[in-house]
Amino acid sequence: MQRSWQTPHNLLVLMSIAMPIAFSAWAALLNNFVVERAGFTGIEIGILQSLREVPGFLAFTTVFVLLILKEQTFAVLALALLGIGVALAGFFPTALGLYLTTVLMSTGFHYFEVVKQSLALQWYDKAEAPRAFGKLISVGSITSLIVYAVLWILLEPLQIDYVWIFLLAGGSCCALAVFMWTGFPRFRAEHKQTQSLILKKRYWLFYALQFFSGARRQIFMVFAAFLMVEKFGYSAAQVTTLFLANYAFNWLFAERIGGLIGRIGERKALTIEYVGLVVVFTAYAFVDNAYIAAGLYIIDHMFFALAIAIKTYFQKIASPEDIASTAGVSFTINHIAAVVIPAALGLVWVVSHSAVFLVGTGFALCSLLLSQNIPARPVAGNEVKWGLARADA
Repeated sequence: MQRSWQTPHNLLVLMSIAMPIAFSAWAALLNNFVVERAGFTGIEIGILQSLREVPGFLAFTTVFVLLILKEQTFAVLALALLGIGVALAGFFPTALGLYLTTVLMSTGFHYFEVVKQSLALQWYDKAEAPRAFGKLISVGSITSLIVYAVLWILLEPLQIDYVWIFLLAGGSCCALAVFMWTGFPRFRAEHKQTQSLILKKRYWLFYALQFFSGARRQIFMVFAAFLMVEKFGYSAAQVTTLFLANYAFNWLFAERIGGLIGRIGERKALTIEYVGLVVVFTAYAFVDNAYIAAGLYIIDHMFFALAIAIKTYFQKIASPEDIASTAGVSFTINHIAAVVIPAALGLVWVVSHSAVFLVGTGFALCSLLLSQNIPARPVAGNEVKWGLARADA
């Protein structure tokens, strides 16, 4: 007999707790760990981050796995794989060891993100989706806040070694995956999903937005954080403090931002995000003050919640049966640039930090131009204002 708390929403909430326990700890510790224990430079961190994105590039294979596993089952198994990769990371403080554990962790992370997005788009209706996505981000953010607070305690007063922190974070994620497997029934989707790869002309704007989102995100994820450690000498505890500020904002405002997107529409929301990112990336290119750099890092992260608008735009234009397949394909498109950019810009980084961030400005400008093509009321048949697949507005 199904209990009142055993709902699809509560399962998504629990998933939104489990993932950041592992991934947020890994992300917060990574830059200091690779510099202090493995002697990484911009070249090695670029290679590692490119390898991290390879599973994202292969996310289209999700549709083939779903021929064997149900989406809910696959999501839980992917979470467990993420946890195992993080748990092992501290035991291999060499370039090869870090590359291998990163690929393992990333395979679980990216498959999980694809399937979670697909499940959420299927389980939430279009009217509640923006706020619901915001709530899931808020849940993940408060989890990350707790993780970073615990990390600070473990790193500073207790001075626990990295290896045990990685093990604790990854093991906790695995334990929650086991609970999700045993504690929830298997929920049925309302629409049977297409079990083959699809690329549809009418989704072209969604694909383009995803491509530039992935390219832009890499510069923030890889080089903005690395700038804090390499150029300004931030410690692991100080980087964790920055993460705390970022996630405090998302906890407080992500659900409200989701509601805002529902009111003003996807085009206006994305315009706000991309104009802000043009300013932030340009400022990164010339910053020489550690405190201003920290402020830019926090402001940069604040725009992330507005990216919900890309998901809700797709939900409005998509055929319901296309969601799972297109989620995998869109993640692959999102990671095409992500596989190349960290390694390529790692070489540029050695010569000029500023050039790396000015490339980010260019990506943000491309996204801004594309976002202006979203109709005021996107629906199937009215996917764009002009160009391919245009219908009468």
